[in-house]
Amino acid sequence: MEASEYFKRVGAAARDASRVIAAAGTEQKNQALAEIGRSLDSARSEILIANKLDMDAGRDKGLDSALLDRLELNEDRIAAMIEGLVQVANLPDPVGEITDMDYRPSGIQVGKMRSPLGVIGIIYESRPNVTIDAAALCLKSGNASILRGGSESINSNRAIAKCIKKGLETAGLPEAVVVVVDSADRELVGLMIASPEYVDVIVPRGGKGLIERIANNARVPVIKHLEGNCHLYVHSDAILENALSLCVNAKTHRYGVCNAMESLLVHEQVAAQFLPNLATAFQEKGVLIRGCERTLSLVDGEAATEADWYEEYLGPTISIRVVDDIGEAISHINKYGSGHTDGIVSQDYSLARRFMREVDSGSVVVNASTRFADGFEYGLGAEIGTSTDKIHVRGPVGLEGLTSQKWIVLGEGHIRA
Repeated sequence: MEASEYFKRVGAAARDASRVIAAAGTEQKNQALAEIGRSLDSARSEILIANKLDMDAGRDKGLDSALLDRLELNEDRIAAMIEGLVQVANLPDPVGEITDMDYRPSGIQVGKMRSPLGVIGIIYESRPNVTIDAAALCLKSGNASILRGGSESINSNRAIAKCIKKGLETAGLPEAVVVVVDSADRELVGLMIASPEYVDVIVPRGGKGLIERIANNARVPVIKHLEGNCHLYVHSDAILENALSLCVNAKTHRYGVCNAMESLLVHEQVAAQFLPNLATAFQEKGVLIRGCERTLSLVDGEAATEADWYEEYLGPTISIRVVDDIGEAISHINKYGSGHTDGIVSQDYSLARRFMREVDSGSVVVNASTRFADGFEYGLGAEIGTSTDKIHVRGPVGLEGLTSQKWIVLGEGHIRA
């Protein structure tokens, strides 16, 4: 079957299924999640066999060790997938929540109700566990989903898709509530992002190249972030022992994640005291410093270029700049940052408030590591991704971010005079 005909079929089925899942109650949705978990548990051996096919093919294609690690499933990772389903089932259901009810002078009541987005298309690479995470979050938020994983994980995704289908059927829901695309044809990505008649929102999860392509060509709204150039700013009144711990954690806890600190700004009044100790800690971790002239007068490193201030290194390199004041720090972040996560280390509450108000990012942290910027740490239970956009959701995207609000009006025969 040609890609266009295949997508029309699955797109139409997902659109029909979206109306069914939007009307489903919390109990039925939670039952489906539980049944999918039981199906995964029963199919462990089949999933691992399918994953071995993907791993062997990946090695033959020369995938690097990081990609192979993301691709691999094992008993612990399957258990984590099942536990993720349990966690999503235990989250409050946002669909139908009514807020902000208010009587107007005319006598009517006006408020807002949360409702699903409809059909969510998710395009992702490598990690087959994303298939379960995405399916669970979309299902619980009352959305149908079309999941297009990478060609490198197609056998794993097919095995997982069977479990999802079985769970949905047992719970009495259409199998098209979750469509796992059973094709590696790249044309399908183009069809997904250009078909608003079938798809309401696209969520890309993968490398910068994939996300840029989707953002540039999509005719469907996209929830995305391209880069995670996250900053910490150490103010002159910071407790430097705390600042040292925060900077080391933010940079070295994990390198290849979007909420790792990539750039550090330090107030000139504490730079001479703080930076040598930080450089020693970074040296022990193998972190290369690329600094401004004032930074390099205090510690060893390489001269930073203009490009370094924009860079998301995703590795053991960091850019460091000494600044005159908080205003310069805020201006630097708003110019060079990616709008993901930025923070301040300071004991001055009023300055921290100014930083939170003026820094234009999805997450702004005070006296904490940037590594906290994810759905689990924010109490969302899980996340579909992180958004650096401003409409309709920003920062980690959980169940509430997969819904919108509509106005509701309650009257008792009221007519407008």
